[in-house]
Amino acid sequence: MRWRLPEHIEDILPAEATRIEVLRRRLLDLFASFGYLLVMPPMLEYLESLLTGTGHDLDLRTFKLVDQLSGRMMGVRADITPQVARIDAHLLNRQGVTRLCYAGSVLHTRPEGVSATREPLQIGAEVYGHAGIESDQEIQRLLCRALAVAGVRGARIDMGHVDVFRSIVQAGRVRAGLEADLFEALQKKDLPSLRTSVRGLGKSTREALLLLPELYGGREVLELARRRLPAIPALRRALVALRALADACSLPTSFDLAELRGYHYHNGVVFDAYCEGAGGSGSALIARGGRYDAAGRAFGRPRPATGFSIYLRALTGVAPVAAAREAILAPCLTGSRSRDAKLAARVESLRRAGETVIEDLPGHARHHGELGCTRKLVKRRGIWVVQPFGRGK
Repeated sequence: MRWRLPEHIEDILPAEATRIEVLRRRLLDLFASFGYLLVMPPMLEYLESLLTGTGHDLDLRTFKLVDQLSGRMMGVRADITPQVARIDAHLLNRQGVTRLCYAGSVLHTRPEGVSATREPLQIGAEVYGHAGIESDQEIQRLLCRALAVAGVRGARIDMGHVDVFRSIVQAGRVRAGLEADLFEALQKKDLPSLRTSVRGLGKSTREALLLLPELYGGREVLELARRRLPAIPALRRALVALRALADACSLPTSFDLAELRGYHYHNGVVFDAYCEGAGGSGSALIARGGRYDAAGRAFGRPRPATGFSIYLRALTGVAPVAAAREAILAPCLTGSRSRDAKLAARVESLRRAGETVIEDLPGHARHHGELGCTRKLVKRRGIWVVQPFGRGK
């Protein structure tokens, strides 16, 4: 069947497409009001560029092909962040702070969930060139504003910090192979494997790692961590940073100190944004972000960086449904009425005023119901006026 699409790939039909586009424009306007400059990276790049720095974790999610012009391997982007890091490091070449935003499709080899699409729409914002907590706070505030603009219900932020785990294994001189095992156990919330892996470690390191899965909840988690985790300087700084970010966030916040998403490229805070699912069913993941100061290293400039990406289709799916715009049906302008200048002027003035005006092409009167028009243009005493359907002829 030629009309069938690959699994987890689908068309976006007019109603949803309109909602997505309206929200995309609102968010880009919001980002612009904060001084973020729009960039549009290409869908295809040479593979080593896409899978460098932040891109290593994307290897299995990236479609690969051979460039027929150069013979080199290329990839279809599975994330836009590595591309924006390349633009900042290699093309803009600014010395101070750079704020960039983007919106576009990415493609995944496999869906991230049973009902997920393999072609997500990403929209995001990133700050380059500033290593302080202030830029992380700005990103948090911008994400909160974006969710407010979308009008979603029950939005909240879940935060972690990769330096909590990293500082513990470094202080405990954990070998690389065992660190990988510990990382996998924490990611999978596999407590039996975690208990097995820590057996040969020192008491302080062992107890700290076993405590991490319990450090999930509200602000009390930070105080519990401060009291019970080792007094490692990097770990203490991570806890201070998390508290400062929570103070800057206008949404409810929770903390998960065993969260290691992006461990191989994040070097600071990581966060996820959730809101109420469609119809109030559970929580929906709608955005992710964090700090990744080494993002530009592979491109010759390891600039500090922090930002977030919003999953635009997921956000649109839980945002309030805007009322459909009511269209106006107008007589065809190119047929026998082509010399009716007053009709053409009236149609143009209505469109300039923000109305949707659809011309009635000949021979389709019986299909008017498909056009979604609730009003029509009719001529009354030489003047073209708008009136509801069903009134007069």
